Amino acid sequence: MAKLTAAGEVFTELVVEVFRVNGLALEAGDALTESLGLSSARWQVLGVVDHEPAPVANVARVMGLARQSVQQTADALERDGFIEYRENPHHRRAKLIALTDRGREALRKVEARQAAWANQLAAKLDARALRAAVDGLREARRQLEEHAGGAR
Repeated sequence: MAKLTAAGEVFTELVVEVFRVNGLALEAGDALTESLGLSSARWQVLGVVDHEPAPVANVARVMGLARQSVQQTADALERDGFIEYRENPHHRRAKLIALTDRGREALRKVEARQAAWANQLAAKLDARALRAAVDGLREARRQLEEHAGGAR
């Protein structure tokens, strides 16, 4: 059985912290969005299609999620009037997800809440340390993408 190197141990710590931060960030996102009839997952989908309509598969790829889970979220958003499905000129069966006026309004409200929340938390943290963390995570993501994201 392979043993962790010192660098491998630090990388493992990073992964565990990312999992923890992700859980807390999703919880915070749910709190920011709940009164608007959204969730973190719904907010993410709205954010991806904010600038232009996109097929479910593209949204899933951007979010790093399974197409089926994004499809379920999109279907719920459509039922609640936040998005609509449109014809896709490039693919007959893969409809485009597009924001409705209700979805755009809810997204703008969430963005305002998120800005206030982020500013409040960031004021308690060192900006250089945050930048270093972002840069480190980006490099870790690049390495994971390069190695197909899986353990081998």
